[in-house]
Amino acid sequence: MFEHKKLAGAAVLLAMGAMVAAGCGGGDKKPAANDGKGGVKGDVMVYTSIYPDIIDKMCKPNVAKAFKDLKVTWFQGGTEKVKTKIAGEIKAKKIGADVLMVADPSYYLALKKQGLLLDYVSKNQKDVIADKDKNGAWTAVRISNMIIAYNKDKVKNPPKSWTDLTDPKWKGKIAMPNPMLSGTAYVAVGALADKYGWEYFDKLKANGIRVEEGNSAIQNKLLTGEYAAAMILEENILKLKETKHEPLEVVYPSDGIICVPSPIAIFNTTKNPDGAKALVDWWLSKEGQQAVVKGWMHSVRGDVEPPTGAPKLSTLLPNAVKVNWEKLSTDDAKIKEAFRTRVMD
Repeated sequence: MFEHKKLAGAAVLLAMGAMVAAGCGGGDKKPAANDGKGGVKGDVMVYTSIYPDIIDKMCKPNVAKAFKDLKVTWFQGGTEKVKTKIAGEIKAKKIGADVLMVADPSYYLALKKQGLLLDYVSKNQKDVIADKDKNGAWTAVRISNMIIAYNKDKVKNPPKSWTDLTDPKWKGKIAMPNPMLSGTAYVAVGALADKYGWEYFDKLKANGIRVEEGNSAIQNKLLTGEYAAAMILEENILKLKETKHEPLEVVYPSDGIICVPSPIAIFNTTKNPDGAKALVDWWLSKEGQQAVVKGWMHSVRGDVEPPTGAPKLSTLLPNAVKVNWEKLSTDDAKIKEAFRTRVMD
């Protein structure tokens, strides 16, 4: 589990079998009166880092179909933007979110330590083969992979590993998302700093790496040829290849993908626990996970196929870069400052 002192890497996290029996938490709050066909009412606010177009085209219509009488509102922003918003709300003692779906798993550890999450073991948690809190405070709901991408029309011999990005032949032609703004980029920075030392980022800086606001900005510059290669989320590239037939390709680094099993959680300040629980149940159901895959992310269930164009996670996880989630949770400011001074100054 993420909260353990000695943490396994993402490969172990995602390979774990279902360990938690179905049930419900939340003290004296009743479980959702939901038959899986929308039998809950009221309002639920979701804070999420899922891309706006995926929310509009996949999340909203699927959730509306599943819950006829539940009004679900979405606040979207990068993980760090959402965290900043929540920090202000915590200070004001007025958390606006009922349900949280952001990218960085380590953030949920911090929220749990602050006693802000509702323990709820979904009836579908037993089918989740990704990591989850034993008491149901959070459960992985979607899986994103940080990979290397390139434009096959412009690059014939792409980098094959994270260390290849330090090769002088790529000088001034590589990019990555800003970990101050992107939760998945933050995870990647922490994982690669642990694997190769901060000297790795000194080498990237010397090689002229550019730090962009997010993954979307990078994909556009890969298309124009401004960048030859970049660290980026797999889902961005899969989507462009399949829907736009763009000449972008994924490299699954020989030294390991960085796997980010992003959780879903309920704040214990929710005024509609039944609605929030029903929403969690749906996202962890086979139907909900099929919707996740339509958003080009990987499912946390073993009975749902990967997104189009992607291999099964089981082929990638044994070599995945190990991630120390506890360290990412406690050393957030330290890790970001180290990156800023080494790469961005």
